[in-house]
Amino acid sequence: MIPINQKYCAKLGNFDDLKSHTMGIIKVENIRVFAHHGCLKEETKIGSDYRVDLKVHANLQTSAQSDTLIDTVDYVLLNHIVRDEMGKPSHLLETVGKRILDRIFNEAQLVKKVTVCVSKLNPPIGGDVEKVTIKMTDQRKK
Repeated sequence: MIPINQKYCAKLGNFDDLKSHTMGIIKVENIRVFAHHGCLKEETKIGSDYRVDLKVHANLQTSAQSDTLIDTVDYVLLNHIVRDEMGKPSHLLETVGKRILDRIFNEAQLVKKVTVCVSKLNPPIGGDVEKVTIKMTDQRKK
């Protein structure tokens, strides 16, 4: 028997809502990294503290049934990708964010959508600022 909300979605032809019932979210939050990004020569030389947060959408139904790592998105892999890409100096956080998104789609086949936030903590912008954050979201191309 199909649950009422799935019948309703199918009847209206809203298959995106129907698909969302099988999607799950994995969050890897507050990945702390020391890295060398920035437009100022001093920033890339001295380095600073960063925080990265990931929100990954994937079908988690199979792994919920199988209880097997191969059937899910391995958050150890996600952490590795973030640390690896943060280790490559760039002028802009946007460049780092895009590299992280691209790597996740290349290396984690179950991922359908990713949001990455890259924050520079205590940025040198002439004021008492806790952090500057870029947020980027992308979806797997069909």
